Amino acid sequence: MVRIPFWKMHGLGNDYILIDNRDEKIDDRILSSLAQKLCRRRFSIGADGLLLLYNSSVADVKMRIFNADGSEAEMCGNGIRCLAKYCYESGIIGKSELSVETLAGIKSVSLYIAGGRVSSVTVDMGSPIFDREKIPVLGEDKFINEDLNVDGEKFKATCLSVGNPHCIIFVENVESFRVEFYGPKIERHSLFPKRTNVEFVQIVRPDLIKVRVWERGVGETLACGTGACASVVAGRILGLLNSECVVHLPGGELKIKYDEANNKIFLIGPAEKVYEGVFELEGFI
Repeated sequence: MVRIPFWKMHGLGNDYILIDNRDEKIDDRILSSLAQKLCRRRFSIGADGLLLLYNSSVADVKMRIFNADGSEAEMCGNGIRCLAKYCYESGIIGKSELSVETLAGIKSVSLYIAGGRVSSVTVDMGSPIFDREKIPVLGEDKFINEDLNVDGEKFKATCLSVGNPHCIIFVENVESFRVEFYGPKIERHSLFPKRTNVEFVQIVRPDLIKVRVWERGVGETLACGTGACASVVAGRILGLLNSECVVHLPGGELKIKYDEANNKIFLIGPAEKVYEGVFELEGFI
Protein backbone atom coordinates (compact mmCIF):
# COMPACT_ATOMS: atom_id res chain seq x y z
CA MET A 1 0.00 0.00 0.00
CA VAL A 2 1.55 3.31 -1.14
CA ARG A 3 0.76 6.11 1.31
CA ILE A 4 1.19 9.63 -0.04
CA PRO A 5 1.60 12.54 2.41
CA PHE A 6 0.33 15.95 1.34
CA TRP A 7 -0.24 19.50 2.52
CA LYS A 8 -3.50 21.30 1.90
CA MET A 9 -2.62 24.94 1.15
CA HIS A 10 -4.12 28.09 -0.27
CA GLY A 11 -3.25 31.54 -1.53
CA LEU A 12 -6.22 33.82 -0.73
CA GLY A 13 -8.63 30.88 -0.96
CA ASN A 14 -7.19 29.57 -4.25
CA ASP A 15 -6.54 26.12 -2.78
CA TYR A 16 -4.16 23.31 -3.64
CA ILE A 17 -3.11 19.82 -2.69
CA LEU A 18 0.69 19.83 -2.56
CA ILE A 19 2.64 16.58 -2.91
CA ASP A 20 6.40 16.12 -2.70
CA ASN A 21 7.03 13.86 -5.69
CA ARG A 22 10.81 14.14 -5.81
CA ASP A 23 11.02 10.36 -5.41
CA GLU A 24 8.54 10.04 -8.32
CA LYS A 25 6.37 7.51 -6.50
CA ILE A 26 3.48 8.88 -8.53
CA ASP A 27 3.86 8.00 -12.20
CA ASP A 28 3.46 10.79 -14.77
CA ARG A 29 0.84 8.77 -16.63
CA ILE A 30 -1.70 9.02 -13.81
CA LEU A 31 -1.19 12.66 -12.81
CA SER A 32 -4.09 14.04 -14.85
CA SER A 33 -6.64 11.53 -13.57
CA LEU A 34 -5.23 11.76 -10.03
CA ALA A 35 -5.71 15.53 -10.04
CA GLN A 36 -9.33 15.14 -11.12
CA LYS A 37 -10.03 12.62 -8.36
CA LEU A 38 -8.18 14.40 -5.55
CA CYS A 39 -9.60 17.84 -6.40
CA ARG A 40 -13.23 16.69 -6.46
CA ARG A 41 -14.91 18.61 -3.67
CA ARG A 42 -17.09 16.81 -1.10
CA PHE A 43 -16.09 13.41 -2.48
CA SER A 44 -12.35 13.78 -1.95
CA ILE A 45 -9.81 16.21 -0.48
CA GLY A 46 -11.07 18.96 -2.78
CA ALA A 47 -9.07 21.79 -4.34
CA ASP A 48 -8.68 24.08 -7.32
CA GLY A 49 -5.55 22.20 -8.32
CA LEU A 50 -2.76 19.75 -7.60
CA LEU A 51 0.82 20.99 -7.06
CA LEU A 52 3.76 18.60 -7.37
CA LEU A 53 7.33 19.20 -6.22
CA TYR A 54 10.21 17.68 -8.21
CA ASN A 55 13.98 17.89 -8.29
CA SER A 56 15.38 20.23 -10.93
CA SER A 57 18.64 20.27 -12.87
CA VAL A 58 18.31 23.99 -13.68
CA ALA A 59 16.77 25.50 -10.51
CA ASP A 60 16.47 24.80 -6.79
CA VAL A 61 13.21 22.89 -7.33
CA LYS A 62 10.65 22.19 -10.04
CA MET A 63 6.87 22.73 -9.84
CA ARG A 64 4.12 21.12 -11.89
CA ILE A 65 0.48 22.25 -11.66
CA PHE A 66 -2.65 20.34 -12.65
CA ASN A 67 -6.05 22.01 -12.69
CA ALA A 68 -9.11 20.36 -11.20
CA ASP A 69 -10.15 19.11 -14.65
CA GLY A 70 -6.81 17.30 -15.08
CA SER A 71 -5.25 19.78 -17.53
CA GLU A 72 -1.70 20.86 -16.81
CA ALA A 73 -1.06 24.60 -16.39
CA GLU A 74 2.15 26.38 -17.29
CA MET A 75 2.32 28.63 -14.24
CA CYS A 76 0.37 29.65 -11.15
CA GLY A 77 1.08 32.73 -9.04
CA ASN A 78 -0.76 31.49 -5.95
CA GLY A 79 0.55 27.95 -6.37
CA ILE A 80 4.20 28.96 -6.58
CA ARG A 81 3.90 30.90 -3.33
CA CYS A 82 2.43 27.82 -1.64
CA LEU A 83 5.22 25.63 -3.02
CA ALA A 84 7.90 28.05 -1.82
CA LYS A 85 6.41 28.10 1.68
CA TYR A 86 6.27 24.30 1.71
CA CYS A 87 9.91 24.03 0.65
CA TYR A 88 11.11 26.35 3.42
CA GLU A 89 8.91 25.10 6.25
CA SER A 90 9.59 21.45 5.37
CA GLY A 91 13.35 22.04 5.48
CA ILE A 92 13.85 21.25 1.78
CA ILE A 93 15.21 24.74 1.12
CA GLY A 94 16.96 26.62 3.91
CA LYS A 95 17.29 30.03 2.29
CA SER A 96 14.96 32.95 1.69
CA GLU A 97 15.71 33.25 -2.03
CA LEU A 98 15.02 30.34 -4.35
CA SER A 99 14.48 29.53 -8.01
CA VAL A 100 11.59 27.41 -9.23
CA GLU A 101 11.47 25.67 -12.59
CA THR A 102 8.03 25.80 -14.26
CA LEU A 103 6.66 25.20 -17.74
CA ALA A 104 6.72 28.99 -18.09
CA GLY A 105 10.44 29.17 -17.28
CA ILE A 106 12.47 29.64 -14.11
CA LYS A 107 10.90 31.98 -11.55
CA SER A 108 12.78 33.76 -8.74
CA VAL A 109 11.02 33.78 -5.38
CA SER A 110 11.76 35.79 -2.21
CA LEU A 111 10.43 34.70 1.17
CA TYR A 112 9.56 36.99 4.09
CA ILE A 113 10.13 34.96 7.22
CA ALA A 114 8.87 35.69 10.75
CA GLY A 115 9.25 33.30 13.67
CA GLY A 116 10.53 30.55 11.41
CA ARG A 117 7.44 30.73 9.20
CA VAL A 118 6.90 32.24 5.77
CA SER A 119 4.56 35.20 6.17
CA SER A 120 4.52 36.41 2.56
CA VAL A 121 6.17 35.69 -0.75
CA THR A 122 7.35 37.89 -3.64
CA VAL A 123 7.55 36.28 -7.07
CA ASP A 124 9.39 37.68 -10.06
CA MET A 125 6.80 36.73 -12.67
CA GLY A 126 8.97 37.75 -15.63
CA SER A 127 7.78 39.74 -18.64
CA PRO A 128 4.27 39.90 -20.08
CA ILE A 129 3.85 38.49 -23.59
CA PHE A 130 1.57 40.17 -26.13
CA ASP A 131 2.54 38.14 -29.21
CA ARG A 132 -0.66 36.36 -30.27
CA GLU A 133 1.13 33.19 -31.31
CA LYS A 134 2.85 32.86 -27.95
CA ILE A 135 -0.25 33.55 -25.79
CA PRO A 136 -1.83 31.91 -27.93
CA VAL A 137 -4.62 33.87 -29.67
CA LEU A 138 -5.59 33.35 -33.29
CA GLY A 139 -4.89 36.20 -35.70
CA GLU A 140 -2.12 38.72 -36.26
CA ASP A 141 -0.68 41.67 -34.31
CA LYS A 142 -1.44 42.29 -30.65
CA PHE A 143 -4.89 41.89 -29.11
CA ILE A 144 -5.12 45.10 -27.07
CA ASN A 145 -8.51 46.72 -26.45
CA GLU A 146 -9.97 44.75 -29.36
CA ASP A 147 -13.56 43.65 -29.90
CA LEU A 148 -14.49 40.22 -28.59
CA ASN A 149 -17.86 38.90 -29.69
CA VAL A 150 -19.56 36.51 -27.28
CA ASP A 151 -22.99 35.21 -28.26
CA GLY A 152 -23.81 38.45 -30.06
CA GLU A 153 -22.52 40.68 -27.25
CA LYS A 154 -19.38 42.73 -27.84
CA PHE A 155 -16.67 43.31 -25.21
CA LYS A 156 -13.42 45.26 -25.36
CA ALA A 157 -10.68 42.81 -24.36
CA THR A 158 -6.91 42.72 -23.95
CA CYS A 159 -5.04 39.42 -24.20
CA LEU A 160 -1.59 38.57 -22.89
CA SER A 161 0.41 35.78 -21.32
CA VAL A 162 2.02 35.85 -17.90
CA GLY A 163 3.33 32.34 -18.39
CA ASN A 164 -0.26 31.29 -19.09
CA PRO A 165 -2.97 32.91 -21.25
CA HIS A 166 -5.29 35.67 -20.01
CA CYS A 167 -8.13 37.69 -21.46
CA ILE A 168 -8.82 40.94 -19.57
CA ILE A 169 -12.19 42.70 -19.73
CA PHE A 170 -12.89 45.93 -17.82
CA VAL A 171 -16.43 46.25 -16.45
CA GLU A 172 -18.39 48.88 -14.51
CA ASN A 173 -19.46 46.65 -11.60
CA VAL A 174 -17.63 43.36 -11.17
CA GLU A 175 -19.82 42.12 -8.33
CA SER A 176 -22.98 42.12 -10.42
CA PHE A 177 -21.31 40.95 -13.61
CA ARG A 178 -22.38 37.49 -14.85
CA VAL A 179 -18.99 35.81 -14.52
CA GLU A 180 -20.48 32.31 -14.38
CA PHE A 181 -22.26 32.93 -17.70
CA TYR A 182 -19.59 34.69 -19.74
CA GLY A 183 -16.53 33.08 -18.13
CA PRO A 184 -16.87 29.60 -19.67
CA LYS A 185 -17.93 31.03 -23.05
CA ILE A 186 -14.81 33.18 -23.25
CA GLU A 187 -12.55 30.45 -21.85
CA ARG A 188 -13.53 28.20 -24.77
CA HIS A 189 -13.94 30.94 -27.40
CA SER A 190 -12.70 29.95 -30.86
CA LEU A 191 -10.00 32.64 -30.65
CA PHE A 192 -8.14 30.68 -27.96
CA PRO A 193 -6.71 27.37 -29.22
CA LYS A 194 -5.53 26.37 -25.73
CA ARG A 195 -8.46 28.05 -23.96
CA THR A 196 -7.80 31.04 -21.69
CA ASN A 197 -8.16 32.42 -18.20
CA VAL A 198 -10.59 35.34 -18.04
CA GLU A 199 -10.40 38.38 -15.74
CA PHE A 200 -13.29 40.77 -15.21
CA VAL A 201 -11.86 43.98 -13.75
CA GLN A 202 -13.41 47.00 -12.07
CA ILE A 203 -11.23 50.07 -11.52
CA VAL A 204 -11.80 51.65 -8.11
CA ARG A 205 -8.79 53.97 -8.27
CA PRO A 206 -5.65 53.98 -10.42
CA ASP A 207 -3.93 52.05 -7.61
CA LEU A 208 -6.82 49.73 -6.69
CA ILE A 209 -8.87 47.27 -8.73
CA LYS A 210 -11.45 44.59 -8.01
CA VAL A 211 -11.10 41.38 -10.01
CA ARG A 212 -13.13 38.23 -10.48
CA VAL A 213 -11.44 35.37 -12.30
CA TRP A 214 -12.75 32.53 -14.39
CA GLU A 215 -9.82 30.09 -14.40
CA ARG A 216 -9.19 27.77 -17.30
CA GLY A 217 -9.96 24.21 -16.28
CA VAL A 218 -11.31 25.21 -12.86
CA GLY A 219 -14.13 27.78 -13.01
CA GLU A 220 -14.45 30.88 -10.86
CA THR A 221 -11.84 30.93 -8.11
CA LEU A 222 -11.35 33.12 -5.05
CA ALA A 223 -7.99 34.38 -6.33
CA CYS A 224 -5.55 34.07 -9.22
CA GLY A 225 -2.01 35.39 -8.99
CA THR A 226 -1.22 35.40 -12.71
CA GLY A 227 -4.67 36.89 -13.35
CA ALA A 228 -3.95 39.73 -10.94
CA CYS A 229 -0.66 40.41 -12.72
CA ALA A 230 -2.27 40.32 -16.17
CA SER A 231 -5.03 42.68 -15.04
CA VAL A 232 -2.60 45.32 -13.79
CA VAL A 233 -0.42 45.09 -16.89
CA ALA A 234 -3.46 45.39 -19.17
CA GLY A 235 -4.70 48.42 -17.22
CA ARG A 236 -1.28 50.01 -17.35
CA ILE A 237 -0.91 49.44 -21.10
CA LEU A 238 -4.29 51.13 -21.62
CA GLY A 239 -3.27 54.07 -19.42
CA LEU A 240 -5.88 53.27 -16.76
CA LEU A 241 -3.73 52.15 -13.81
CA ASN A 242 -0.58 52.98 -11.90
CA SER A 243 2.44 50.69 -12.19
CA GLU A 244 1.90 49.62 -8.55
CA CYS A 245 -1.56 48.40 -7.73
CA VAL A 246 -3.53 46.56 -5.04
CA VAL A 247 -5.72 43.87 -6.52
CA HIS A 248 -8.79 42.99 -4.48
CA LEU A 249 -10.05 39.46 -5.18
CA PRO A 250 -12.88 37.58 -3.43
CA GLY A 251 -10.28 35.76 -1.30
CA GLY A 252 -8.20 38.78 -0.31
CA GLU A 253 -5.62 41.22 -1.67
CA LEU A 254 -2.44 40.93 -3.71
CA LYS A 255 0.10 43.64 -4.47
CA ILE A 256 1.38 43.89 -8.03
CA LYS A 257 4.32 45.96 -9.26
CA TYR A 258 4.93 46.37 -12.97
CA ASP A 259 8.54 47.49 -13.49
CA GLU A 260 8.14 48.99 -16.95
CA ALA A 261 11.80 49.97 -17.29
CA ASN A 262 12.84 46.31 -17.06
CA ASN A 263 9.51 44.92 -18.32
CA LYS A 264 9.05 42.73 -15.24
CA ILE A 265 6.08 41.96 -13.01
CA PHE A 266 6.35 41.32 -9.27
CA LEU A 267 3.63 39.57 -7.30
CA ILE A 268 3.47 39.93 -3.49
CA GLY A 269 1.06 37.94 -1.35
CA PRO A 270 0.55 35.36 1.40
CA ALA A 271 0.44 31.57 1.32
CA GLU A 272 -1.21 29.46 4.01
CA LYS A 273 -0.97 25.87 5.19
CA VAL A 274 -4.37 24.48 6.16
CA TYR A 275 -3.47 20.96 7.28
CA GLU A 276 -1.34 17.89 6.57
CA GLY A 277 -2.75 14.54 5.54
CA VAL A 278 -2.05 11.15 3.99
CA PHE A 279 -3.97 9.22 1.34
CA GLU A 280 -3.55 5.72 -0.07
CA LEU A 281 -2.63 5.98 -3.73
CA GLU A 282 -4.34 2.71 -4.68
CA GLY A 283 -7.69 4.22 -3.82
CA PHE A 284 -7.29 6.84 -6.56
CA ILE A 285 -5.90 4.85 -9.50
